[in-house]
Parts: sequence; structure tokens; C-alpha cells
Amino acid sequence: MSAASAFAGMRRVSPVLFKAGCPDCRGRFELAASALRLAIGATSRTTFYSFTCPECGSAVRKPAGERVVELLTGGGVRTLRLHPTV
Repeated sequence: MSAASAFAGMRRVSPVLFKAGCPDCRGRFELAASALRLAIGATSRTTFYSFTCPECGSAVRKPAGERVVELLTGGGVRTLRLHPTV
């Protein structure tokens, strides 16, 4: 099977964009999955996503509930699984 026949009928998929806001400068913008990072911890306190504000350069960290985790992972955001300390 050739690559052309394997991908026949598939359409081009647009990259996923996520709406975000900066608590420092109050900027509102859209970010590609590559601009976000998701950290999944053992509890809701240690599960968050982060990004750098494209308007002011601030490092932003926000909590991520189950639905946000689902949306970010489904959209291709790189994920880091944090291991609990013993």
C-alpha cells in the first residue's frame, strides 16, 4: 500500500487553539497546544496548566480540573505526570 492510498480521503485538520487569559496584564488571546504545558499530579492542587503570556511575558499557572485536563490532552498539549513523594 502506498502512502497516498493510505491517506486517501483524509482531510487536513486545523491546529487546535485554546482561549486563555493573563491575570497580570488582563490580556485575552488564543494559544496553540505547543504553547501550553499540563502537569498532572496526585491531587487537584498539583494538577495545573501553564504558559507564558504572549503580551506581557509573565509565567502563568492555572489549576486544571478534570474537564480542562481532558480538553488539553485531547488537543495535543504536552503533559507531565507528577509522581507523589513518599
